Amino acid sequence: MIISSTIRWVLAALLVAAAGDALAADVKVGVVNIPRLLQEAPQADAARKRLESDFAPRDQKIVELQKKLKKSEEKLAKDAAIMSDSQRQSRERELIALKRDIKRAKEEFNEDLNLRRNEELAKLQKLVYDTIVALAKEQKYDAILGDSVLYASDRVDLTDMVLSRLRKESGAGAGSGGR
Repeated sequence: MIISSTIRWVLAALLVAAAGDALAADVKVGVVNIPRLLQEAPQADAARKRLESDFAPRDQKIVELQKKLKKSEEKLAKDAAIMSDSQRQSRERELIALKRDIKRAKEEFNEDLNLRRNEELAKLQKLVYDTIVALAKEQKYDAILGDSVLYASDRVDLTDMVLSRLRKESGAGAGSGGR
């Protein structure tokens, strides 16, 4: 059976902690819920708002193009019987071009949004990591565990403490975030 180095490290830490009262008293281990921090940190909310504000005008432009397309399609359907073949074909080509423009605009929008979202997430992840490390060093933790923790008691869960620090750093205050 192959055991990853992270799992081996966690098992070793747990064995050391359980080895005896004298040794266990010297080991200080904490756990943080990273997904919760990435969801509830005020910096995450600020990043979401920045994305919305930056991309809302482009999204609105796409919506307007879609409305224009719908009106043009309705007008063509209504007027097709009284149009000459060349007029109808010309309008159909215009509609095809507009559909292509909308499709291209949506694709560019989604690519740009995903790129920016990933940039914002990377910044937030770095901030969360730096905050956790600073807290661990200040409070002399030997290990802080994050992802893939199957169980952690409230006694070792530092998520609220990290979240409180992130709130202070953002100027949002230290309100309590429930689980």
